[in-house]
Amino acid sequence: MPVVNYEKYCKMLNLAHEKKYAFPAFNVSNMETASAVLTGLKKANSDGIIQVSIGGAAHASGAEIKDSVLGAIAISEYVHLVAEKYDVNVALHTDHCRSCDLEKFLIPLIDETEKRRKKGLKNLFNSHMFDGSDVKLEENLEIAKKLLKRCVENEIFLEIEIGVVGGEEDGVNNSGVSNSKLYSTPQDMIKAYEALSRISKNYMVAATFGNVHGVYKPGNVKLKPKVLLEGKNALEEKFGHGESFKFVFHGGSGSSQEEIQETLNYGVVKMNIDTDTQYAFTRPIADHMFKNYDGVLKIEDEVGVKSLYDPRSYLKKGINGMAERVVMACKDLKSINSHVEL
Repeated sequence: MPVVNYEKYCKMLNLAHEKKYAFPAFNVSNMETASAVLTGLKKANSDGIIQVSIGGAAHASGAEIKDSVLGAIAISEYVHLVAEKYDVNVALHTDHCRSCDLEKFLIPLIDETEKRRKKGLKNLFNSHMFDGSDVKLEENLEIAKKLLKRCVENEIFLEIEIGVVGGEEDGVNNSGVSNSKLYSTPQDMIKAYEALSRISKNYMVAATFGNVHGVYKPGNVKLKPKVLLEGKNALEEKFGHGESFKFVFHGGSGSSQEEIQETLNYGVVKMNIDTDTQYAFTRPIADHMFKNYDGVLKIEDEVGVKSLYDPRSYLKKGINGMAERVVMACKDLKSINSHVEL
């Protein structure tokens, strides 16, 4: 199916919120990883989200170019073309963009979408994430308000972050962040609601509840999902029953299935997945190299085995390995077999 439009994206997120499941949002950095996500979503019969970070987009543009905007457009164009061959609904999203990176990444992508819309073309992306964790909350929300107004004009969802996701991801290191910033307060979530809901209800909130980017053994990430429940309850208490957040879960590597599924009851509709799928892609490729060492290398004047060092042979294994991890994520988030005609 084609990449969904704004109306269908709204329906996707509203349905997930109502039915208490979430869409896995997978970071990709090239055609192979994008293909792996589409393959996995099809196997799981689940709708889902493909997203690209600043670093992933720079990689996609080429090692000599390293142009994040160009790379993001290239991945978006590729997904728009091939998604039509898969019988699932797919949305496109850009991941963490801090305030210091807005002018070189997110703003140019919105500019590009505006140009396309004037020509009658589809949006490049369905949603963008503004990560204002590098500034104080007041400035974070002021920037978010301006961005949301512009996003609404162009039928784009906005995702914001309240608090700080710990760990290191895509070159941004938050390992030294104070513990208090890893847990959003109900008061901060209310401030976000008051700032943005007057403009539009079509935004998502990445509230933090101990989330940490990276890879960890089970039990090492101290999640407190009840933080989301506290924010949800505070919102209803102040503004009445029926008011709610669409939460986003970042930094879930090493989290238990119970912790993940608990967050679904509090309004999580999207969960970012990157570290686990990176490993799932690389593991079968490493296996291929170890098992076929004398075939992928030309050793002692031998010629090697072309079928083994042909990148297509091992990249296909990487795609299949990552696709299986995609299916697992859909099971964890209860989106498996959730595909619907919108």
